[in-house]
Amino acid sequence: MKRLVSIAVTLMVAVLCSTRIAAAQPVAEPPNEPSPAQVTVKDTFVLGPPKEDGPVVVRASFEFHDLNEVNEENETFGFTGVLTLKWHDKRQAFDPAAVGVKEKIYQGDYQFNELSPSWFPQVVLVNSSGSTERQGVLLRTLPDGTQTLMAKISAVARTEFNLRRFPFDKQHLQAVFEVLGFDDSEVVLQVEPQVTGSEVSELWLPQWTITGIGMSIRDRPASYAGGHDAASALVTSIDVRRQSFYFSRLVILPLIVIVLLSFSVFWMDRSSLGDRISISFIGILTAVAYQVVMNDILPRIAYMTWINGFLNFSFLMMVATVIVNLVVGGLDQQGRVEVAHRIDYLCRWVFPIAYFALILILFGVVFLLY
Repeated sequence: MKRLVSIAVTLMVAVLCSTRIAAAQPVAEPPNEPSPAQVTVKDTFVLGPPKEDGPVVVRASFEFHDLNEVNEENETFGFTGVLTLKWHDKRQAFDPAAVGVKEKIYQGDYQFNELSPSWFPQVVLVNSSGSTERQGVLLRTLPDGTQTLMAKISAVARTEFNLRRFPFDKQHLQAVFEVLGFDDSEVVLQVEPQVTGSEVSELWLPQWTITGIGMSIRDRPASYAGGHDAASALVTSIDVRRQSFYFSRLVILPLIVIVLLSFSVFWMDRSSLGDRISISFIGILTAVAYQVVMNDILPRIAYMTWINGFLNFSFLMMVATVIVNLVVGGLDQQGRVEVAHRIDYLCRWVFPIAYFALILILFGVVFLLY
């Protein structure tokens, strides 16, 4: 029993001694790591715009692939195309022999976001109406540091419409792209000179004829862009002209025929005053019906359009026939037959000539002033 106790005591003493020795030995420190400040400085240098004598020049272009819809009510249009940005960043230069490739290519969002440690201009659609969808991205880097970023964009843009010539109107649709977060002293956009843009013949839109496509650069006021409160923007435009035959055959030509037929009351017997007024009122009701139809088609805008003026002139001309009928009927009842006959004879020519003259004047006013 005494032997077992001595063995236990010896073991306890040995454990205590080993613990003290281990505590006395210095603990190995981990290798030195960069401080958070160092990491931040390095990332800022890599992810910020390249330092040059002046602002970074980004050559931009946009190629329309499709024009989806033109909405006059909301003054918007949908489009799809490819936005291309090209700039030079010497920090991304590499040796093709050491890397083993003549060009670095990053495809898709994963490679672009995770494997590309470089700065790139973030371009946004300024006049977007709703969300902008980016369907793909591709970054190409050359050995000298030249980078080309391509992205396919589908969006709906809001632009100002001028419908005063409706349905003979033309629209200048604009999509404005801006470099987010940098003013024109840091990043400047330029139109890529080697890109001609989309071919007009490749685009098609129902009820519209595409007449031209263009690109330009302009400065926009932007307080969030930096100290100068001005940012460089790429303006891509597409000119369209409405195909007016649909409205011509639906409204304009039929109503002209109805108005001319309403002038037939001046050839009718003056004694049948009721029949003459009935024909005039049928024309008036027809003009009102056309106005109701056009109110459903046209957007609710504050200014007058050509078609509104045409409908109003047609309505007033048929109202004037009612007034003439009443005057002629009163003269006929008073026995002043000769005067009534003379008024009818003059109205047979004055009314058609005045009607077509008003239409021509309306064309001149709208197309010359607007």
